[in-house]
Amino acid sequence: MDERKRVEVCFTPDEYAYYKDEFEIVVVIDVLRATSAMCAAFENGIKAIIPVPTVEEAMEYKQKGYLAGAERKGQIVEGFDFGNSPFSYMNPDFVGKEVVLSTTNGTRSLDVAKDAEIVVVGSLLNVDALSEWLLKQDKNVLCLCSGWQGKFNLEDTICAGAISDFLLSSGKFTANEDSSIAAKYLFQSASKNYLGFLKSSSHRRRLKNLNLNEDIKYCLTPNQTEVIPVLKDGKLVKLEA
Repeated sequence: MDERKRVEVCFTPDEYAYYKDEFEIVVVIDVLRATSAMCAAFENGIKAIIPVPTVEEAMEYKQKGYLAGAERKGQIVEGFDFGNSPFSYMNPDFVGKEVVLSTTNGTRSLDVAKDAEIVVVGSLLNVDALSEWLLKQDKNVLCLCSGWQGKFNLEDTICAGAISDFLLSSGKFTANEDSSIAAKYLFQSASKNYLGFLKSSSHRRRLKNLNLNEDIKYCLTPNQTEVIPVLKDGKLVKLEA
C-alpha cells in the first residue's frame, strides 16, 4: 500500500467541489495580489485579517469602525481607503490591528475552503517556508488557485506548481491529477524568470494597464517572508511555529 500523501492542484474555486473532503490542508493562492498582500500584512505586523467574500460585508465592518479594504477588478472599491496592494499593508497605523478585506478572487477562495481542517495562505512571497512546513505536516495537501473570476490563471498555477514540485521531490507525496502535473511543468518552465514568463498573462496585463507595475514586481519576487497566515475562527492570523 502506498503510504505517501497526496498533493493536488485545483485551478479555480469553481472546481473545489471535485476535491472537497479529500485533503486535510488547503493552500489558498492568489499571487496577484490578495494572498501576497496578506503575507505582506503579517510580515509588517498586522494582528489579523478578516476575509469576507462580498463588498457589502466589508462595508458593514467599516461602518462598525474596522479598518476595511475592498478590491474589484484590480481597483479599490469606492468608499474604501485601500484594496489588495501589498504596499497598503506596510502602514505603521495597521500594526497590531485587525483589518477586514474583500477581493475579487482571493477572499472568495478562502470562503469556499473555510470548512477544511486547515486553511493556509500561499504566495510566491512565502513559497519556500510554506512548502517546508507542509512537508512536516504529513497530511494531504490541496493547492487551491483563486484564478480570475472563476477562470484559470497562470500565476496562481505556477505558485501551486512550485509547492507541488517541492513536495513531490521529497518522495513523500504523490499526485494523481493532470492539473497537478501541468502545474508542476508550468512552474519548471517559469522558475528562472517569473516576470518574463508571465509578461503576457492576462492579469499581469490587467494590472499593468492600471499602472500597478510595482505591485507586480513585488508579488513575483519569491521568498520575501517566512510568515504563513492560517485561518482560525473566520480570521487569518500568523501561524506560530
